[in-house]
Amino acid sequence: MKFLWIIPFFLLQDTDAFLMKNAKFKLCLQASLTNENLSLEDCNPESDFQDWSWQGDSLMNRGTRSCLAVLGADRVQTVLCGGTVYTSWDCSDSLLSPLGNSQDYLMANRKGVTIGNVRSLKAQWQDAADRSVCEGKAAEAEHDRYFFAALASTHVYDHTAGNVTLVLGIDQEELEQLLWFFRTEDPSTWNYSILALSFVAMILGLLLLAINVMRNRKRKIHMQSPQQAELEAKQALMPVQEYNPAKPQKPEPPDQKSGDVMVQWKDGTITSLYTEASEDAI
Repeated sequence: MKFLWIIPFFLLQDTDAFLMKNAKFKLCLQASLTNENLSLEDCNPESDFQDWSWQGDSLMNRGTRSCLAVLGADRVQTVLCGGTVYTSWDCSDSLLSPLGNSQDYLMANRKGVTIGNVRSLKAQWQDAADRSVCEGKAAEAEHDRYFFAALASTHVYDHTAGNVTLVLGIDQEELEQLLWFFRTEDPSTWNYSILALSFVAMILGLLLLAINVMRNRKRKIHMQSPQQAELEAKQALMPVQEYNPAKPQKPEPPDQKSGDVMVQWKDGTITSLYTEASEDAI
């Protein structure tokens, strides 16, 4: 799991924020959200408006997302980063000076900050641990150098450039192996894994569909069973005359009159035993 260092390597690039404390007044430089002015306040590590970070040669405030800039001869305030206003700074021996102008420095006063040419404690800026803010710029520059070099080549670290473990926490040999791995990784394994996962998902979907169809059929059968039983019970109560062609029907005897005696002979014929005498015979 050595490659997990890449995630924080990308995510922590903008997290090296620090306080800018003046060596004379022991107050920290604070930006304003309502306007672009700067002030010196009691140091508060929890305030985003006192957090500054190096973005190349610019100093960006975390609370306002704007950069420290010089306007006019001695006016200093915050402006949008990347604009046309001069926002680049040079840092040396805790002294901040506009880039290209090594004789003027960022100085603190009772009202805020200004530009002056006196190398005194008022022009020295430190972080919360009383270290020079220039150390943060040097660390940021070296961090960027390692980062862009790692993207360009596997043989990016010069043995005389310093100890790479200070930045990433791993030695150079492991770093080169990781860089080579991520440059030459074969994506076939990942593609086959996604294909297999898709096939499993399709089989699971078909299985669930079949189970659902079977349950619906059973539910319909259970719903029809009580209705069929009720219909059979009603049919059993109704008189039904069935006709069986295999069994010959007996001929209906002729209309009988009172006093007639009907005899059925062996051959199946039916005759009257006593014939009624006609009136003429009487």
